[in-house]
Amino acid sequence: MSSEEAAIPPKQSTDDDGMSWWYRWICKLAGVLGGISCATMGVWNCVTVNPLNIAAGVWMVLTACVLFLCEVPFCCQFVEFANVIAARADRLKPWQKALFYCGMALFPIFLSFSITTLFGNAITFATGVLYGLASLGKKGDAVSYARLQHHKRSDEEKLTGTTDGSVP
Repeated sequence: MSSEEAAIPPKQSTDDDGMSWWYRWICKLAGVLGGISCATMGVWNCVTVNPLNIAAGVWMVLTACVLFLCEVPFCCQFVEFANVIAARADRLKPWQKALFYCGMALFPIFLSFSITTLFGNAITFATGVLYGLASLGKKGDAVSYARLQHHKRSDEEKLTGTTDGSVP
């Protein structure tokens, strides 16, 4: 065990962010597919003479490497620091991952707007959107919503001084 791994405290619980196990797997699968699409389209984007396309392609390949390191560290088992990066990425809140992934996906599109950058970064951006939706939390049930509306209506009646809906 290296000193970097010992410096990281153990994770308390996996359900502290409110994500269910199946949604967490969907996000990870989207991250893997986003990494594959970024890597293939990034390499394809580098086959040109335009320097902005080459820069966008290199950024896309680096984005794919970051996605693989954060989402599926067992694919990078021979990289010594992969588990440390994955542990830090797992401690991030979903909205932080959403901003990070969406920002990484948008940068090459702004750098060189083309079909390969759009299609290559679409799944990475979708992964960020999935993490962003996870940060919104779970949908409430109908009973609690009806209870909330009832309390809201009774508060409005107290403020106006009427209970039957007529205007005084």
